[in-house]
Amino acid sequence: MKIKYLLSAIMALATIMPATVEAKEKKSPVDYVDMFIGTSNSRWMLGPYAQEPFGMVQLGPDNQGNVWMGGYEYAIGSVSGFSHIHAWTMGGLMIMPTTADLALGNNSVDSPYKGANSGYHSRIIKESEKASPGYYSAYLYDHEVLAELTATTRCGVHRYTFPERKESRILIDLLFPTEWDYGFSIKDAKITKISDTELEGYAACNSGNWSNWNDYKLHFVIRFSEPFHTLNGWNEGREQHNISEISGKNDIGVYALYTTEEGKQITVCTALSLVSIEQARLNMEAELAPLDYDFDRVHSQTRQKWSDLLSKIEVKGGSEEDKIKFYTNLYRAYAGKQTWSDVNGKYVDACENVQQLTAGEMYGGDAFWNSFWNLNGLWSIITPRYMDNWVTTQLELYKHNGWTCKGPAGLEYSGIMEGSHETALMVAAYQKGIREDGEAIYEAVRKNVTHTGIYHPCRGWTGNPQLDRYIEYGYMPTEDGVVSKTLDYAYDDWCVGQLALAIGKKEEGEAFIKRSMNYRNVFHPELKYVVRRNRNGEWDKNFDLFSNQGFIEGNSWQYSWYVPHDIEGLIELIGVERFNERLEEGFAKSEKHRFAAHVFDRTMGQSAEFYINHGNEVNMCTPFLFNYSGKPWLAQKWSRAILDSYYGSTPFHGWEGDEDEGQMAAWYVMSAMGFFEMNGGAGANPELDITSPLFRQITIHLDNDYYSGKTFTIKAKGNSDENIYIQRITLNGEPWHSTRIPFSAIVEGGELVMTMGSEPNYDYFE
Repeated sequence: MKIKYLLSAIMALATIMPATVEAKEKKSPVDYVDMFIGTSNSRWMLGPYAQEPFGMVQLGPDNQGNVWMGGYEYAIGSVSGFSHIHAWTMGGLMIMPTTADLALGNNSVDSPYKGANSGYHSRIIKESEKASPGYYSAYLYDHEVLAELTATTRCGVHRYTFPERKESRILIDLLFPTEWDYGFSIKDAKITKISDTELEGYAACNSGNWSNWNDYKLHFVIRFSEPFHTLNGWNEGREQHNISEISGKNDIGVYALYTTEEGKQITVCTALSLVSIEQARLNMEAELAPLDYDFDRVHSQTRQKWSDLLSKIEVKGGSEEDKIKFYTNLYRAYAGKQTWSDVNGKYVDACENVQQLTAGEMYGGDAFWNSFWNLNGLWSIITPRYMDNWVTTQLELYKHNGWTCKGPAGLEYSGIMEGSHETALMVAAYQKGIREDGEAIYEAVRKNVTHTGIYHPCRGWTGNPQLDRYIEYGYMPTEDGVVSKTLDYAYDDWCVGQLALAIGKKEEGEAFIKRSMNYRNVFHPELKYVVRRNRNGEWDKNFDLFSNQGFIEGNSWQYSWYVPHDIEGLIELIGVERFNERLEEGFAKSEKHRFAAHVFDRTMGQSAEFYINHGNEVNMCTPFLFNYSGKPWLAQKWSRAILDSYYGSTPFHGWEGDEDEGQMAAWYVMSAMGFFEMNGGAGANPELDITSPLFRQITIHLDNDYYSGKTFTIKAKGNSDENIYIQRITLNGEPWHSTRIPFSAIVEGGELVMTMGSEPNYDYFE
C-alpha cells in the first residue's frame, strides 16, 4: 500500500506543479525559479520555503542541527519538521505529521526511523520533493504522509494526506534547532486548546548567547480543518495526556490525535504575530478568511504575487539555464528579508513596546552590509515601495528607540557587520525621489556619523562603535578597532554629506564629504595598500597583504578597492597603471578558482593567491572598477565571466559564498541586465555603471506610483557567449559614449541599445 500510495501521490503532485508547463513559449518568469539551487550550501533564511515576498512566515523543511548554515540541506535525505520562521537569529513553531511509533524528541537527522530515540523526523522520497514560489511538498516515507505547504505574509497553510491509521498525529514543537549554534531556547511558553479545531499560544524565545539581544515572544493561532479527538503534550520530558492547556519552558509541545482513512487530508492553518495572540488571530482573519482557509486558493494567490513581482523584468534570448539562474536569483532577492508588522500596522519595537504604524510596513533581516552593491539598487528600480518601507522601518526605530539599525533582525539592534549602511539605502531613497522627507532622514542618519555607537539600554549595539576614535585620529587605530572600519565609516560620511547638500545644509555637507576622504589615511604612502596604523601613526611592521588581521571578512588586497564613493580619487592615489595592473593580475589569478572564496577560507581569504572574493561583500565591485580606469571592456569581460562561472544552477552550486539574504542574488540580476551601482545611488544625481548584458533583450516594467516611465528596455544586438563586448550604444536613439547611465533615464522610461561584438571596441567610450 505504501508504494501504491506513494506513486499516486507523486502523480497527483505532477498535475499541480508548474514545472509541467508543456511549451517553452508558455513559460512565465515564475516558472523558471528553481527553489533548490544552492540549497546544499545555503543559509537558514534561504531554503525551499513556501512564502510571500518579504514573508514573516517562511514555512519549510528543516533537517539539520544547530550548525552554521543550519536549516535545510539538500543532500540530507530526511526532514525534521516544518518550521515557520527562518529569519536570521530567529526561529519558531515547527509542525510535523507523524504516524509511526510515538517520538517526542528529535535529536538526529538523515537516519532510518528506529523508534523513540531517533525522533519524529522522517526520510523523504527525494523524487517526490517539489518546490516553487509559494509551495513546497515532500512524501514523508517513515510516516507515509504527503506534506504540502503554502503561505501568505503572516500565515502558513499545511495540507497533510494521511494513510489509514488508528493513530495519526499532528505534532507542534516549540523548541528545535535553528541556524548556527545559537543555543536557541524557550524561556516561557503556553499552548491552549480553544476547541477541537483550534489552538492558540505563545513562546518567549531567546536566540542564544551569541545574539542574546534578541528576545521575542512569538504568538500563534493554529486552526485544523478536522476536529481532533485528543490533545496530548509534553514539557521537559514529561508527557501529559488529554490536556486543554500546557505551559512551561525549554522542550515543550503538543500533538493532536486523529484516526485516519487512506487518503485523508487535513489542512492546518497557522498565523503568527510578535504583538499578541489577538493580533495573530487578526492576521489569520485578514489573510486566510477571504480565501476560505483553502490550501489551493492560498497557493494560487501567493504564486500570483510572485509571478507579478518576477514579471517586472522580462528577458529574451540567452539559454534556458541563463533564465533559470536569472529568475531564481531575482526570487532570492525578495526571499531573505521579513515583514514584522501585523495587518493593522502594529509591531513590537526594539524595547519590546507595541507601536502603531500609520502607513507602510516594518521590515527586518540581516545586515545592510554593502547591500548598496546591488540589492538596494534592484529594489529601487523595480520595487520602490520596498525601499519606501525600509525607510519607514528605520525612521520608526529612530523615533521610538533613538537609532536606526544596521541589521534589524526582528526589529532589534543586532549591531551586525560594519558601518551603518542603512544610511546608504535611506539617502538613496531620497536622491531617487522615492521619499520626500529629506529632513527627517537627515536627522536620523546624521546621528550615525556624529554620535559614537552605544550598547542600547534595550540591548544590542547601535551606530558606529569607536566612532570617536575615528573622528579623533582620522582613521581607526589598531588599538581601537579593525582598520577596515575606516573605509566603512568614510563611506557613511559621504552618504550623509550628500544628503546634507541635497537639502541645503551646505556647510555640514562639505564637512562630511571632506571627512569621507579619511580613507586615504590608511593607504600606505609607498605600498598604496590599506595598512593598519596605531595611535602614534606608525604603520603595521608585520603587514601581510593577504592576512585578515585587521579586516572584517577580507584582506588588504580586497579592501584596497573598497572606496565606493571616490573611485576616481582612489585611482589617482594608486596611479592608473598600477591600479589596472593589480586588478588585472587579481582577475587572472582568481579565474581558475571561479572567483570563489570556498577554495581557501570562504569569508577570510587567507592565501597568497587569493584575490577576487566574490563570495563576500567587500569585493563585489571589482569588475566595474575598470569602467573608471579606462578599460571598460574588462568590466564587460569579467562581469560576464562571474555570471557564467561563479553562479551555478544546481543544488550543490548556486553561489560559493555568504548569500546575505539576497545581496549576491541581486548582484547577478543587476549585472545580467548590464548594470551596477558603484556608490549606492546616494549621490546628487544617481547613476549606474554599464556592462555587458546577459540577454538579447531585457524589459523592466516600472512602478507608476513612483516613476513616470512605463518601461525601460535594454537591447543587446548580436549578443552571444562570444559577443560579450559593447561596440556602441544609443540611449533613446541618441549615441551614448559614457560607461554610466543616470538612474533618472531608467525610471523615466526609454530604450538603451547596445551593439555587441567578439572583440573590444577600445575607442568607443569617453
